[in-house]
Amino acid sequence: MNLPMPAGARNPSLYLCESDHRDAGGPNLLLSLTAEENRRLRDVSSVRRFQAGQDVFRQGERHEGMFVILSGEVRTYYTGPSGRELTLAYWTPGNFVGGPEIFGGGQHMWSGRAMRLTQVLHVRGGELRRLMSETPNLAIAMVEALEHKGKCYSAMIHMLGTRSASERLAQLLVLMADRDGRRCKEGVVISRTLTHEDLAKMVGATRQWVTMTLERLVAQGMIDIRRTQIVILDEQRLRRFAGCAVEDASPRGSEPQPLSL
Repeated sequence: MNLPMPAGARNPSLYLCESDHRDAGGPNLLLSLTAEENRRLRDVSSVRRFQAGQDVFRQGERHEGMFVILSGEVRTYYTGPSGRELTLAYWTPGNFVGGPEIFGGGQHMWSGRAMRLTQVLHVRGGELRRLMSETPNLAIAMVEALEHKGKCYSAMIHMLGTRSASERLAQLLVLMADRDGRRCKEGVVISRTLTHEDLAKMVGATRQWVTMTLERLVAQGMIDIRRTQIVILDEQRLRRFAGCAVEDASPRGSEPQPLSL
């Protein structure tokens, strides 16, 4: 079976955290294996393809294994009893989704949805357990990947529990700029396009609240919104508002005013 291999350089994953993690892409599971080890894994796995908007797995469904992203992007999200969604992360090639019960059994605790045309390698739990017992590189790679997932979700919990919604939104903009922003003479253009609804699902707010808060950040001169893109005009003020450390302090008069939310 010939499969596309996740490249070594890739767009980092996106999740809510206190500071920019330089390993935001996470360990590349398949690149941790030798050619022979990759072949053995592929031989016991199947390739599945999903169009944008299709669920790779759904919350409440029975666990049958895990999915390694080969191409595309997968959003993981939790749906509460009221139907409200909370985005956990956007995962890119080289990461796996479908945990934490990677060996199968039980039910999925959250869902995973393809954000664009996405190809994944589905590894059944029993086969994964057997290969991990026979292949130290795979076992180590899985531990590293699970460690990364644990850090991601712990960081999100810390943010939700210790930061206001407005600080979380500002921090999310900072993270997006750090991870795949493009500098221009006005500031930093955020390359990733997320709707106000998408942003709301990441920071635990409503779409209307996000729209209102972005308008206030525009009024205070920290950002600008141009069609579908957000441009950070005053990076240091936005970082201070989000609670990030900055290298040099600006005069007191340039401090952002409270958003009064």
